[in-house]
Amino acid sequence: MTATIALVDDDRNILTSVSIALQAEGFLTRIYADGEAALKALIDNPPDLAIFDIKMPRMDGLELLRRLREKSQIPVIFLTSKDDELDEALGLAMGADDYIAKPFSQRLLIARIRAILRRSEGTGQTPGAPAAETQGPLTRGQLAMDPARHKVTWKGEPVTLTVTEFLILETLAQRPGIVRTRNQLMDAAYQDDIYVDDRTIDSHIKRLRRKFRQVDPEFDAIETLYGAGYRFSEE
Repeated sequence: MTATIALVDDDRNILTSVSIALQAEGFLTRIYADGEAALKALIDNPPDLAIFDIKMPRMDGLELLRRLREKSQIPVIFLTSKDDELDEALGLAMGADDYIAKPFSQRLLIARIRAILRRSEGTGQTPGAPAAETQGPLTRGQLAMDPARHKVTWKGEPVTLTVTEFLILETLAQRPGIVRTRNQLMDAAYQDDIYVDDRTIDSHIKRLRRKFRQVDPEFDAIETLYGAGYRFSEE
């Protein structure tokens, strides 16, 4: 089954280039130049996933997401021209699934789309792929993860993660004490034949640590093994 992706951005060049890239990968696309034009269409004829720019005239991406979430739970990725942590935190708290800053790699965006579609289906695969076993809830020390609900808590406190961050953490937590290389984490997070720079995984790890330290300043469960990779510690 072919997935349909809705793109909402006031930048016509981005709409065109991303739409062409997605269609080349087998996706169907719908494009909208602003949030007001997109809102009714997204509710009446929901796509499989939507990509919103945050900074748009008339109705910005955050307001579009807020109003969409009153009616729909379709997965949403935010695009923004600013790597603004406040916007990211607010967007994720409002129900966005992931966040990517401009300028961005279209191949990386496509990989994130596929990861989110797998997670939103609750089966761990892209549309049309063979069925995979769904992982159940996972508890490791103070960490609790529920993949079916995309929920994470640390010491009972909720931690809001993107789908990519969730997949990386889940891979580390499945086997505490075992070192996961960057390549293994890339495979877990993207599961496609795509090149992702090592620094991308390092950036995700930094963001994971930062989010957990907002809940627990002493958080140190994700360990770096220099030259080897990362591991999760239950201690």
